[in-house]
Amino acid sequence: MTDRATTAPQVLKLRRSDLKRCAELEQVLFPGDDPWSWPAFAAELDQGHYYVGAYLDERLIGYAGLAVVGRAPHAEAEVHTIGVDPAHQGRGVGKALLRALLDRADEKQATTFLEVRTDNDAAIAMYENHGFEIVGMRKRYYQPSGADAHTMRRPPAETAEAG
Repeated sequence: MTDRATTAPQVLKLRRSDLKRCAELEQVLFPGDDPWSWPAFAAELDQGHYYVGAYLDERLIGYAGLAVVGRAPHAEAEVHTIGVDPAHQGRGVGKALLRALLDRADEKQATTFLEVRTDNDAAIAMYENHGFEIVGMRKRYYQPSGADAHTMRRPPAETAEAG
């Protein structure tokens, strides 16, 4: 167990063979709402959205997805999901996944948006630490629980060439 705690996961393009594991994690992470199914994840990949996985010893321990629309300077990105196995939360896995998504958004010079439960203080703090700000509220956004969500926004990072 000690080796697992000190080994950093690899963030790689999500493998289609891991979609079942994503759906399993969704059931654990979001039981009071509408967890995504295997077909929902497959549809995201089929639509060409950017998905990454966090792998530890070849096992998927987290996943994240991003959609990008438009072109610079008006491109927008939306974080569709970030999920981390509860056994690996609090170890920087979510941050690594978020950084991978933001790197992709920044490559496209996209302003990035996301929704987060208003009661998820840890996630809100992580997003704020990565340059997001709360810009709105969506009442009863999560179903069937009826939980509210903050809408958060982050501008694209300045590139060195932008000078």
